[in-house]
Amino acid sequence: MTEAERATDAALDQTLIERWQAGDQRAATAIVERHAPALARFALSLGVRDALDELVQDTFVRAFGALDSFRADSSLRTWLFTIERRLVLDRRRAARRQPEHVEVMPEDAATSFHALDALEADETAMRVQQAMARLSPMQREVFTLRVQEGRAYKEIAEVLGTTEGAARVHYHNALRAVKEWLNE
Repeated sequence: MTEAERATDAALDQTLIERWQAGDQRAATAIVERHAPALARFALSLGVRDALDELVQDTFVRAFGALDSFRADSSLRTWLFTIERRLVLDRRRAARRQPEHVEVMPEDAATSFHALDALEADETAMRVQQAMARLSPMQREVFTLRVQEGRAYKEIAEVLGTTEGAARVHYHNALRAVKEWLNE
């Protein structure tokens, strides 16, 4: 994403925020429509599979509740990623405190439809996913934010609570590892 595109996105987000703060509920809908798909992709990269829609919704609830504190030091999407990541970490901590129980639901069972989809899936995409699964959680998050979301290293560092240099190193190492696994 070019600087001009980032500026245009930031201006649109700022306009939507101002409209929402002035009472225009359609602006909130527009914000959700603009950013929900990216939040869902980011959550998937964090390993969230269950209650994905609920997580995205909770991210927006928390964001709208704190929108007055948004300073626009980063993009709105970066701020939303940060909120979502914190929610994921909070939920993981809470889950570790809960006793584990495994309940198999009928919809979890493999079906011939799913098996057929897996057979027909693009081999390269499967190999990339397998390679990404081998990455450390930090590398996977950085890789996803950089490759799938097109985020700048500065934004990645803000989302992950690290430095820009560390984000660059994690991305470089992740990219090298993915390339090596793809060439195996």
